[in-house]
Amino acid sequence: MKTSFKLKLIEGVFQQEDAKEILMKIYSDKINFHQLKDFSSQERFGKNDEIAQKRIPALQIEIEKLREILSEASDKNKKLQISTEIKIELLDN
Repeated sequence: MKTSFKLKLIEGVFQQEDAKEILMKIYSDKINFHQLKDFSSQERFGKNDEIAQKRIPALQIEIEKLREILSEASDKNKKLQISTEIKIELLDN
């Protein structure tokens, strides 16, 4: 039985604005996901979701790095080649 899988999420060459739209949307959705998990944990259990509390600032740091890359691409009139792969492994409980 196969227990590991690879999926392509993004593959191609993009103008700076298109790359910005795609990547910022992904990061924004991830932050929103963790904010909702944290809110739900606070409402249901009266405490923060520890994973969400760590991931949100980490994702915000990645957004800042992304902004720097996009700014450099824009300043130098460069396109961006982006490749993302999702790796999934089936684990025993």
